[in-house]
Amino acid sequence: MLSIPIKVECYAGYKADEYPKYFYRNDKKFDITEISDRWYQGDVNPEWPVANYFKVRTACGGQHILKHEIENDSWYLVTQDEKEFPPLMGS
Repeated sequence: MLSIPIKVECYAGYKADEYPKYFYRNDKKFDITEISDRWYQGDVNPEWPVANYFKVRTACGGQHILKHEIENDSWYLVTQDEKEFPPLMGS
């Protein structure tokens, strides 16, 4: 699995970054139309950071998994195929 860093805009309700609304990759904005699942990775294994995962559908019909690492407030697109989201130039 690859974790590709992305920028995310979130809805902030009763807590900050409650759920993602948009994400950006390669200067392209992806509108999130549905969150079909979400789960939490706890701190049982210290090698894995505490994180929230979101399975989302975008307006263009894509289905993706987004990971939000809580401690460092970093977002990632989790994928098996980097061809779908090639690296940024200079990365």
